Amino acid sequence: MTQDPLSRRGLLLGGTTLLATWPFGSLAETTGSEMHVMKDPNCGCCSAWIEILERDGFHVTTEASMGTVLMRYKFENGIPQEMVSCHTGRIDGYMIEGHVPTADIRRLLKERPDAVGLAVPGMPYGSPGMGPESARDAYDVFLIHHDRRTEVFSTYEST
Repeated sequence: MTQDPLSRRGLLLGGTTLLATWPFGSLAETTGSEMHVMKDPNCGCCSAWIEILERDGFHVTTEASMGTVLMRYKFENGIPQEMVSCHTGRIDGYMIEGHVPTADIRRLLKERPDAVGLAVPGMPYGSPGMGPESARDAYDVFLIHHDRRTEVFSTYEST
């Protein structure tokens, strides 16, 4: 007598195992990947950067802000004036200023330095959300320390 590989017992055991492990796998994938972004509601490059984050697995919420309110938010959260860009995100206790690549955000969250966060000042062409990477200008991603000092976190060469 042969046994059906999809027996009721096999299905129940498989389903129970899947249900028992599902929440843990889900938490591992989402922990630290929820970002809140303050941005000008009319900015297309901000929206393009957010789309890239979402495509790479981040869960993003946005809040419309502009002018002095947005600048005050940046400065009150440790972003030095020379590091300012168009939008500002907060993720897992870190600030993300400008068109920071997702790989650098993931590295920041993995390494967990004692810092304010990361910044790509200005709006360099070819950075995420600012045109094709295949024709990018060279730019640096900076780590912002609590005393507002900065250091290069990663470098992207022109292509």
